[in-house]
Amino acid sequence: MKEIRTYIAEHEPQMLEELFSLIRIPSVSAQPEKHRADIAACAERWRELLLAAGADRAEVMPSAGNPLVFASKTVDPQAPTVLVYAHYDVLPPAPLALWKSQPFEPEVRDGRIWARGADDDKGQSFIQVKAFEYLVKEGLLRHNVKFIFEGEEEIGSPSLEAFCQQHKELLKADIILVSDTSMLGIDLPSLTTGLRGLAYWEIEVTGPNRDLHSGHFGGAVANPINVLCQMMSRVVDADGRITAPGFYEDVEEVPAEERDMIAHIPFDEERYKQAIGVKALFGETGYSTLERNSCRPSFDLCGIWGGYTGEGSKTVLPSKATAKVSCRLVPHQNHEKISALMADYFRSLAPDTVQVKVTPMHGGEGYVCPISLPAYKAAEKGFEKAFGKKPLAVRRGGSIPIISTFEQVLGIKTVLMGFGLESNAIHSPNENIPLEIIHKGIEAVVEFHLNYQ
Repeated sequence: MKEIRTYIAEHEPQMLEELFSLIRIPSVSAQPEKHRADIAACAERWRELLLAAGADRAEVMPSAGNPLVFASKTVDPQAPTVLVYAHYDVLPPAPLALWKSQPFEPEVRDGRIWARGADDDKGQSFIQVKAFEYLVKEGLLRHNVKFIFEGEEEIGSPSLEAFCQQHKELLKADIILVSDTSMLGIDLPSLTTGLRGLAYWEIEVTGPNRDLHSGHFGGAVANPINVLCQMMSRVVDADGRITAPGFYEDVEEVPAEERDMIAHIPFDEERYKQAIGVKALFGETGYSTLERNSCRPSFDLCGIWGGYTGEGSKTVLPSKATAKVSCRLVPHQNHEKISALMADYFRSLAPDTVQVKVTPMHGGEGYVCPISLPAYKAAEKGFEKAFGKKPLAVRRGGSIPIISTFEQVLGIKTVLMGFGLESNAIHSPNENIPLEIIHKGIEAVVEFHLNYQ
């Protein structure tokens, strides 16, 4: 039997080429008309790689939206089953001018792979598949493994819940394993025990029935951009709290013991600020930075536009202004309830000088993983073996809405065994992943399977 590190070293050139073959496919779910063929091609490539890794069956399955890839390996029908979830879609690479290399032509520089999807989630899902491949080829797998890879996670997984409802027996398992989260640091391994939920809207503010000359009409007609900015500035107060009535009704206060645990997580605030290029931080009064971005709700404008933005000047008073906004939610906040509550609040903030259209978009619930789960303990051992120290249990601020859906529809808990780093710049130009993380990630997942019974 080859040790996993030896196996990785011997197979690394082939592994990288396989990963690169996935990354080169621009499977951007947010632009379906442009990338529909790429999405299908990426699903098919995953099917090929899962079969090559040792799956008994692998197939591309239709959904109401983008196709899903399902694969399985049955070792013993009486043994436990691990269901590995991942997504093969990626975000658009824009702004392209900020990339130091082509986003869909992966490059290895400074010990890292640079490309869109290098981490989120092609790189991390590849870690799962290569660990599975090693276990199969070395005859070490003692339980059953299933895979479900979707192509719509970056747009809120709109088709996956219905797919799960239709295929409950196919997806039947004892635990779900996901690598789509991050660690505190490469020298500070951590396991995610909680995720925030999400609610998302598009807000369109309309004033006059056409763009107007700002000299002829400025000062006499409300400018929709001005109004939209004024509305959004009222959503969060000076203490960082969301001002919508009833918003905090279901927000669970972080228990004192958990706040104490968070306080003991090594965190250098100055280094944090330097890493993202800001002089000062802002958030809800009375909570630390790590509490604000993991255990407390938040509100953000994700995009805002209107009027003339081209080269030179154009003295226009625009007819419309639009914003995309989101709230990160905490466990017990129902995203549908918050979506309706906030939509009503946005409308209430608008003066009579404009009309407001609020379009709810995707959302999902938060999630908490009990650290007493046998699968969680197995993941702990995996991290300890690969990274040399026991991982910290932390809540993270991101959202994977389908995780709570899995629990509601399939009745299965999820262990979030992610390997991302803040420096990997997911969702940003120059996304990357260290080769060291891929190596250690594969080793950690192998150890998880060896310890999970």
